Amino acid sequence: MSSSAARSPGPQDPASDDEPDHYTAASSSRATLDLGRLPRFGSSRSSSVNGTRVSTPVADVNGLGWPAKSTLTRLQESAEEKAARTEKLAGAVKTLLECIGEDPEREGLLKTPERYAKALLYMTKGYEERGRGEADAVGGADVLNNAVFEEDHDEMVIVRDIDIFSLCEHHLVPFVGKISIGYIPNRKVLGLSKLARIAETFSRRLQVQERLCKQVALAVEEAIEPQGVAVVMEASHMCMSMRGVQKPGASTVTSTMLGCFRNSQKTREEFLTLIRSPQATRW
Repeated sequence: MSSSAARSPGPQDPASDDEPDHYTAASSSRATLDLGRLPRFGSSRSSSVNGTRVSTPVADVNGLGWPAKSTLTRLQESAEEKAARTEKLAGAVKTLLECIGEDPEREGLLKTPERYAKALLYMTKGYEERGRGEADAVGGADVLNNAVFEEDHDEMVIVRDIDIFSLCEHHLVPFVGKISIGYIPNRKVLGLSKLARIAETFSRRLQVQERLCKQVALAVEEAIEPQGVAVVMEASHMCMSMRGVQKPGASTVTSTMLGCFRNSQKTREEFLTLIRSPQATRW
């Protein structure tokens, strides 16, 4: 994970409105560089730079959002190819066991390479999921599944405390926590479960928390083009707890604010207050 932890902007954080990002970059060269790295859940998108709506380059026509080098290969593989991938991964796990001084032939470890190979493929199943589009054309699951609806609603929508499990890409150990996602619609709303599914898709990849937070926010923005999107995540990282500095109990908070949540302190404060308030109803 990154050595620097982002923090959530608050009422006394005037810098949060001024710092450059994808949408308020001070220079056009910075904006062009950053916008080219945005995830692509559809075939194209437009963004606001310096208050002007502009078209941005298509980085991923397959709707995968920040695809890795072999993501498309994994997405399109046949059952036979998937079995071959699992077998290859199991062989690598067997080598790993030998390298740490274990005997992969002893009873307790005989099935471990295959078990771990299947488990790792499950824990990274986000590479096999697409945001939206014609899933049959490329393969993989369509996360949004056309759950975008026209609705005359312009007040805040929040799904909070979504459980997240991911793998730190630096040490391949877990980080776990909760993510809260909010947006203000612009004549379109997203099925509530799809917010959780978007978070699940990006968390089931090798990640750093800072990027995960931003990917979720940008995916929601691309899906429904709302007035603004806000994402806050708090997580505990095993790479800090069980190794290295060994500080269990420490948590990392990251946030991404887009549109009206970045530009309006009152809107941002309302969101932060609502996600921290006690739950009114316990089911």
